[in-house]
Amino acid sequence: MSSSPSVTRRPFFEKSNTELTSSLRSNFSAHQPSQPASTTPPYKSWTTQTPSALYIPSHTPSPLSEPRDSYDITVKLFYLPNIPADRRCAQTREAIELVLKELGSTSIDLLIVSFPGISFDADDSDSDDDDDEPSPPQSSDGEEVPPEDIETMITTWRSLEALQAEGLVQKLGIAEFGVARLGKFLEHTRIKPSVNQINVRDCCVVPKPLILYAKQQQIELLTHNDCTNILPRGTLRQILGEGEGGSGVLAGEANVEGLRGDVVPLWVVKYTAVVKDRGVVENKGYFAVAELRE
Repeated sequence: MSSSPSVTRRPFFEKSNTELTSSLRSNFSAHQPSQPASTTPPYKSWTTQTPSALYIPSHTPSPLSEPRDSYDITVKLFYLPNIPADRRCAQTREAIELVLKELGSTSIDLLIVSFPGISFDADDSDSDDDDDEPSPPQSSDGEEVPPEDIETMITTWRSLEALQAEGLVQKLGIAEFGVARLGKFLEHTRIKPSVNQINVRDCCVVPKPLILYAKQQQIELLTHNDCTNILPRGTLRQILGEGEGGSGVLAGEANVEGLRGDVVPLWVVKYTAVVKDRGVVENKGYFAVAELRE
């Protein structure tokens, strides 16, 4: 995705994946050849097949127009539920390589990772304490997503530290960590996160204990408006399927030429390139990667 409707109307403080889903649909539509209103063009006419992947739609990079040091490049990687954590090292590297190829860059300034099942409650600074057993957040499909354990997150973090050591990433960040979870996490890190990105339910309400602890640890607090589970299976099937709002990539009753199987979202990456001296977003987009299983 590198384009979207100019105006997306939704409540400002609603956690939403509207930007992603509407942008995917508009990007698919823009690349499809003209067809009668009652028909959907064959997916092979506007996608690209390689030995290992199908690009939907066919993809052409959009390199940055100015020298690399003119930009701040931020990437947020969403690890999705029910995907083995031992695949994350390869997934993270693939996500970064896609963004670097898209922007014509050799590194990114900040990589923020979002772990499955973790949500931030601005009214409860201890909501992330394991002893409190908070209710698991729900995905956009209404399914409960259990929070990930600290041990799994630490294992993933080790691979991120290696990427920073290679110079691919300058700074690392996390999302939705309250004081309790952040304290446990920092005990096991070699490189501390530079950023903690949180979703606050009420305008500018960040718990004071978190503000003080983040300041003590020299961690910058940022806010966002992303879903906990940004691309559920049902949503992806709808976008790729037939019917209203679908792209016709997956086979159905009226589309016998489409792909057959169960499509499983693996991860989503969101990137922005901001011109430093002007504060202008020159390039913004998403890559969403899924697996087709028999």
